[in-house]
Amino acid sequence: MVTATTKGVRISVETEYQPTYSSPTQFHYVFTYRITIENLSDQTIQLLNRHWYIHDANRAVKEVEGEGVVGQQPILEPGESHTYVSGCNLKSGMGKMHGTYTIERVMDGKKFKVKIPEFTMFVPYKLN
Repeated sequence: MVTATTKGVRISVETEYQPTYSSPTQFHYVFTYRITIENLSDQTIQLLNRHWYIHDANRAVKEVEGEGVVGQQPILEPGESHTYVSGCNLKSGMGKMHGTYTIERVMDGKKFKVKIPEFTMFVPYKLN
């Protein structure tokens, strides 16, 4: 697991290779990642947007932006957390992701970026 904290918001990420949904002979490798967003601040916050960079080991880089996470824009009171699972397809079986969330403080509408720590995705047998 990798973790980063920005302005009182902690992001933790765990990844897992999904062999059942992958097809290595067709260069299709599926990974899931579980992200936990924790509000360690004393302010209520809302996640508005995501901005991802997905790097495949074959040198392809994909940029993804959009509202919320998996169709939600969670509001977190101080001390609350939100966990979601999403996925990523790679062609090489090895890659990494990183990015930011745009967060808004509910009280005053102030927006700020929160770092999503870089995490790697590897097919287990590629590590040997």
